[in-house]
Amino acid sequence: MSAAVSAPLRSTDPAAFGRVGVLLGGTSSEREVSLDSGRNVLQALQARGVDAVAIDGIPALAKALAAGTVDRVFNILHGHNGGGEDGVVQGLLEAFGVPYTGSPVLGSALSMDKIRTKQVWLALGLPTPQYRRVTAADVHANAAELGLPVVVKPANEGSSVGISRVTDDAGLDEAVALAARYDGQLLMEQMVVGDELTVAILGDTALPSIRIVPKGQWYDYNAKYIAEDTQYLCPGLDGEDEAEIGRIALAAFRAAGCRGWGRVDVMRDRASGGFYLLEVNTAPGMTSHSLVPKAAAQAGIGFEELVWRVLEQTLVTADGESTHA
Repeated sequence: MSAAVSAPLRSTDPAAFGRVGVLLGGTSSEREVSLDSGRNVLQALQARGVDAVAIDGIPALAKALAAGTVDRVFNILHGHNGGGEDGVVQGLLEAFGVPYTGSPVLGSALSMDKIRTKQVWLALGLPTPQYRRVTAADVHANAAELGLPVVVKPANEGSSVGISRVTDDAGLDEAVALAARYDGQLLMEQMVVGDELTVAILGDTALPSIRIVPKGQWYDYNAKYIAEDTQYLCPGLDGEDEAEIGRIALAAFRAAGCRGWGRVDVMRDRASGGFYLLEVNTAPGMTSHSLVPKAAAQAGIGFEELVWRVLEQTLVTADGESTHA
């Protein structure tokens, strides 16, 4: 049994949290997913007796902080530019001294930038696909250097927004045009052909991996949030392979300056069996289709308990140390 499952709860008293603001919605491209996640989190906290209220977006959060109406925040905003995964919300909460779930300023900002995350991983010898920054002017030259097939995507978006998988030179311009609809730099990386996996992190523990098997060719936005025919195999691997993907995911999570909870997406190359890190999600989805709740359930943690265990990491221990540190 993993440490995440066997460790006793730090508190069983809902009053210990005070009033909890569930930060959801926002104005990023992932607003609808965040609203869905936030509703589920709010219901789970209220079902366990927590005084929890919904806060939609950063301006509403700022007003609540200035008025002193929340004691801590469960951040379930997704994305950037009005989302809660890019360090802006974390900095605001730090300035007001209000505890919050998830990664701190550095881990949030770094993980939202896929290019800089990859630079850190490569510097530490962690496996991730080779990549290039690209523009419309140099996309063909970069694809020639990396070798087709490649993946083209915005460097600062999540939920498969703006992603294209390109197998021939003719598709490159259209892929760049799609990715360029979103702010920030564009990323091209070598496509890893194989199994798509994800590893949820809870505290210092990697939960069982999930292997994702979409009915279509790719695990895109539709397969993630809409389709009912995507298969999720958990655990996704066996024996030493399962232990290895958990080790790599936890190392990648820590290397990016993350803490609390999150999810690390990984590809396993079909030919070599090697693992390749794709990205870290610091405020993962908590919808009916989401992966962290599925992994937690496999580890014996129900949805309400999962939400509680994420929130209780914001408490201060008896010796005055923050469990969020």
